[in-house]
Amino acid sequence: MTETLLTLISAALINNFVLHWPLGVDPLLGSERRQIHALGIATTCLMLIVGILGYALYHWLLVPLQLTSLRLFVFLPLSVLLIAPLLTVLARLFSTLTFEGLWPLLLGNAGVLGVALLNAQEDKGLFHATALSLGAGLGFWLVLSLFQDLRQRTLDNDVPLPFRGLPIDLIGAGLIAVVFLGFSGLIKT
Repeated sequence: MTETLLTLISAALINNFVLHWPLGVDPLLGSERRQIHALGIATTCLMLIVGILGYALYHWLLVPLQLTSLRLFVFLPLSVLLIAPLLTVLARLFSTLTFEGLWPLLLGNAGVLGVALLNAQEDKGLFHATALSLGAGLGFWLVLSLFQDLRQRTLDNDVPLPFRGLPIDLIGAGLIAVVFLGFSGLIKT
């Protein structure tokens, strides 16, 4: 239980998929202010579902059939085929949030495929795969919220002309990554 909790915290804060490994940066830079929580919920749910199903398919189907080299060809269609039904279910569950236009952002999120590949690489059990997937999704949502707040603050301030837009966004993402480096001493293994 302790190892599962440490995996969840580590995936969310220390080994964040957006800041520590540059997976999922495209949705971070391409999201709109009104859709950050919808994108965070959708990405977390997609990472959780693809992470669990990918682990199950890999360890209970591909490994016994000795087809482990086909894992990418299994995980990629799995993640793509789950996007539309997931957005439909989430739109019904969270009627106050708008999930329109999130399909390309979820499709371009390399973090979803990264979670499935990491779960296949590490054979630590289904609970570890679930904790890693959930932690990665929650970490993405946290970074998305922090980055959107930072983006709003830079819009309200006088930023020099050469730094407006993408340059100040990338500088802000780098500063958030440096802040998250402070969590690296939190868990000692």
